[in-house]
Amino acid sequence: METVRKLIQIFFTFLTNGYVLFPWTKNIYQGPFKLVCSPGLNCYSCPASITYCPLGSIQQLLLGIRFSFETGSYFFGSYVFGTIGIIGSLTGRLTCGWLCPFGLLQELLYKIPSWRKFRTAKPLKYIKYFMLVFFVIVFPLILTDQWGMGKPWFCKFVCPAGTLEAGFPMLALQPDLRATVGLLFYNKLFWMFLFLFWSVFSCRFFCKTTCPLGAFYGLFNKISFLQLHLNEENCTDCGACFQVCPMEIQFNKNVNSAECILCMRCMNEACKFDAISLKCAGLPLSQIASKKSIRNQTS
Repeated sequence: METVRKLIQIFFTFLTNGYVLFPWTKNIYQGPFKLVCSPGLNCYSCPASITYCPLGSIQQLLLGIRFSFETGSYFFGSYVFGTIGIIGSLTGRLTCGWLCPFGLLQELLYKIPSWRKFRTAKPLKYIKYFMLVFFVIVFPLILTDQWGMGKPWFCKFVCPAGTLEAGFPMLALQPDLRATVGLLFYNKLFWMFLFLFWSVFSCRFFCKTTCPLGAFYGLFNKISFLQLHLNEENCTDCGACFQVCPMEIQFNKNVNSAECILCMRCMNEACKFDAISLKCAGLPLSQIASKKSIRNQTS
């Protein structure tokens, strides 16, 4: 199953970054697929990207909302909010574990041998909620200039995916942009290198501590249609699930934690006692499959 997950991650990375003509156009793709909301963290300004990032879209909506009201224009991002809301309510944080390109990169970096691997201090895991509330929502909405326009705070000052996917490629494709490089870009370089470097020592460090999109999806983990289920009678509290979990969760101690990315390594690799199963809308997937089989036989 882990091999299948990696193949899906790689496939989706190339699917959402499938504009192969960017070395010749030297610009950002602006075709019809740019109207599609990517479920994972994938920068709009990446020259290979054919989709847009939900976090960037939310910030762009909020940073201009005061100006819109003053000019008599009223917008509500029902499409982007609806898209990520549906994804979250159906699958929780599964997107982080199966579809996010930046999550894949962090997992690959963690495979690099190092003298020691570190666990992430629990208080650091709350930073992503601060980022979601303030950098994605509050700051773009209330910290505005004289014309009532805000800034995309998370994208502009923090996002390492944007620096890696858009900053470097656009500087390479458009040399004239290099004259604009200043402290802002060096600030983002610092955060990018910090997250990528520490991903070698701590698996998915950015996901665990800072990603606002993961924080949002995690809010749905306990109510989503797709969930992992604990059979307490079979659980021996051996802790094997904790040993393989990239998000450092002991599943039987925190069922469907907001940190869980549904990679299912606990179920497929660790648990030897069938204590963990996958359910959809409260029904085990094996039971759903058997009901479907029965209907097909009787029809």
